[in-house]
Amino acid sequence: MSAIRASSTHLVLIPSYNPGEKVDETVRAARAHWSPVWVVVDGSTDGSAARLQAMAKTDPGLRVIVLPRNRGKGAAVLAGLDEAAALGFTHVLTMDSDGQHPAQLIDTFMRASQAAPERMVLGKPVFDKSAPCLRVQGRRVSNFWARVETLGAGIGDSLYGFRVYPVDALRTLMHRQRWMRRFDFDPEAAVRLCWAGITPINIDAPVRYFAQGEGGVSHFNYVRDNALLSWMHGRLLFGFLWRLPLLVVRRMRQRADLP
Repeated sequence: MSAIRASSTHLVLIPSYNPGEKVDETVRAARAHWSPVWVVVDGSTDGSAARLQAMAKTDPGLRVIVLPRNRGKGAAVLAGLDEAAALGFTHVLTMDSDGQHPAQLIDTFMRASQAAPERMVLGKPVFDKSAPCLRVQGRRVSNFWARVETLGAGIGDSLYGFRVYPVDALRTLMHRQRWMRRFDFDPEAAVRLCWAGITPINIDAPVRYFAQGEGGVSHFNYVRDNALLSWMHGRLLFGFLWRLPLLVVRRMRQRADLP
């Protein structure tokens, strides 16, 4: 097993809502590769907060932040970002609490971020047979619109939440508006950061969907969450149109800088 890397600038941030016992495995896997690891418990009612707090009592590399009520993934991430900024951290790697994301790649993503701290590092999912067909096909629609809304700025995947974000840039965006608080967080964060000039680095990463018998927990609702994504892309398309001249100029300059 490789040594655990510690950092005073980069931390792992895990938003968590009723994940069941999978979060225990997720946290242990993350801690096996990185320190510090923070979990933001977003109003969970499944007993996971107590278990995680017990783990943190004997692990100085683990911190648990408990929100009193469920506010959504983006809101949980923002709570972590605000605390991270207050303590001087500059970057966070977000990963889901349900075990879908590859903890073994934390170090790879963090090294990419440390080498280019002005950029965001986005996971590009590599699916196996466990991936639901509707989920795989549906994300292609979101990815298409993300490419349109950024003039092809290089977002490899708009929905995969295994990423490294610059703290200040993301906090600034989120505090300026009231969106990006729930399931719409991941794609909107990527698009808006591209608009702000934060260019992506894409790294392939496997994703695993666990069946219920394996402890898998999903809060995805096809109707509700696809409606939320549709409304989000409508907003972003409107924002894209009035930013279009600036984005065109930026893309022309980027192409001119290419060797």
